[in-house]
Order: sequence, then structure tokens, then C-alpha cells
Amino acid sequence: MKLLIATRNKHKLEELRQLFDFPGLALLAADEVPGLPEDVVEDADTFEGNALKKARELCHASGLWTMADDSGLEVIALGGAPGVFSARYAGEPCSYADNNAKLLRELEGASDRRARFRCAIALCAPEGREWTVAGECPGMILERSRGMAGFGYDPLFVPEGFDRTFAELDAAAKNSVSHRGEAMRRAAAAWGGMLAAEALMQA
Repeated sequence: MKLLIATRNKHKLEELRQLFDFPGLALLAADEVPGLPEDVVEDADTFEGNALKKARELCHASGLWTMADDSGLEVIALGGAPGVFSARYAGEPCSYADNNAKLLRELEGASDRRARFRCAIALCAPEGREWTVAGECPGMILERSRGMAGFGYDPLFVPEGFDRTFAELDAAAKNSVSHRGEAMRRAAAAWGGMLAAEALMQA
């Protein structure tokens, strides 16, 4: 059975292949399936809504079981911003550096720097059934960037229980506590048996 992953990110696909290593299940990236839309407009007001929209559209276009995710940063002092606008916080087009600079400006002088990363993962079946799971990682925003690894807001975010930013942690350490890692593990636990059973029926 083929499971379409709504990403062209090879690193993310490999992470999922390790977690979703079930008999008869083959994971495909979006660029491995011809005729799919290049982009899905992420205009929902929640991470779950955006993940479901991506999964639905690619499921409809491909006829395959499809999984998609959406994630971002929520800052307490900013009322949950940037939230679903995390990737385009500083406007469009913008770079990671632009977004980080805007975040630091918005938090200038703030004593409460608590934040959390959130990730939602959606799964859609061709006949219309759909499910979601979510993961989160609480932490705090620094006053200046640290570290060269990672991407996005990683150089500013220190996860709870750590003294290093996501950009200072190696991939294994980050994945062990990250919002995406937690959501992926929950997805595997919640859906693995169902997908393995579906794969057996299709064999």
C-alpha cells in the first residue's frame, strides 16, 4: 500500500519512514507522484485545519491515502502569534532572518518570553475518512540568536528542560523533544495498526 506524504522534504520523509516501518506500507513524497498541485494555499486559522486541507487536496488529486502536517510557533506575550503565520510573519516573501528579526522587535522589553512550537498531522483516506493528531514543545524565546543548525525560529527557541536552542542541538536530540517528533510518534501509535491492516487488505 502506498501512503502519500504531502512534502517534498527528503529529511522529513526519511524520519517518517523510520516511524512508519509497517509491513506492506510504502511512503511516497509528493514529487514522486505525477500530477499533484505544486502548492496548497494554507489559509485555515489552525494548524489542524491547514494540515487537513493539504491532506485532503493531495488525497483527492492522487487517489492515495495521504498524510500532511503543519506547524509553527506560538508566543504567549503575543497572544499566540505568529501561529499559523509563522512562515510568513514578516510578510511575503520573507526569510527566516526576517521572521526572527520581527519576533525580537515584537518582544523587545517583554519579561514573559514563554512560547511553544505546535505541530498537527492529518491523515486522509480516499473514501473520505480523516484523522488528526498534534504535538507541542514548550520553551522560551531568547533575546538573541544562538546556534547554526535547524531552521526558522530554532536559533531563538530554548525547549523546556534544556539550556541550548533548537539550533544548538543535534538532530537526534531535537527530534526527541520537538513538536514534530512528538506528533509523528503519536501518529505512528494511533494509525500504524490501521494502516498495516489496510495494506494487508490491498495486498
